[in-house]
Amino acid sequence: MPITPADVEATFRRSGALLEGHFALASGRHSDRYLEKFQVLQWPRETERLCAAIAEWTGAFDVETVAGPTTGGVILAHEVGRQLGVRAVYAERGDDGRGRVFRRGFALRSGERIGVVDDILSTGGSLQETIAAVTAAGATVACAAVLADRSGGASFGQVPYLALWTIDIAAFAADECPQCAAGVPMRKPGTTPAVVVPR
Repeated sequence: MPITPADVEATFRRSGALLEGHFALASGRHSDRYLEKFQVLQWPRETERLCAAIAEWTGAFDVETVAGPTTGGVILAHEVGRQLGVRAVYAERGDDGRGRVFRRGFALRSGERIGVVDDILSTGGSLQETIAAVTAAGATVACAAVLADRSGGASFGQVPYLALWTIDIAAFAADECPQCAAGVPMRKPGTTPAVVVPR
């Protein structure tokens, strides 16, 4: 049975990955909800099930290798690659802290068809950087896919793109944050363990 956005949302809720509170995002903006993907990715069967939907879609693009950005993208690239029967590689931050590069002996052939995967799309930066690293290596980006898209409409040009779940999460500049104005304490993701009932 095909996975639906409602299934993905239920998985995030069930695993404690959809957090509510007052959060500072990596972008510096503030939000009242946060997606902690590792609460989902800690469960191999859930990860396998979500990646099966990505692998099924990605398989139509004759992907030869799956690439993902560190950190969560490593897990997804590996599992999607395993299901497709192709190799998985990952892109790390460059030495200057900008962009992404392939290290550890990973090499892409000229024209090699790459499927790029990631966990949560917020600004689209990690996915764009991985796409740029694939292109810089001379390979071809065949498609891109994520578990959840909270970007509000990030675009990847002509690259076919799939999000298993699109969620609208408002984000505010710190000086415009209603929770800051109301004095709501900041919550740091990952500091409060989620209560999870395994399936």
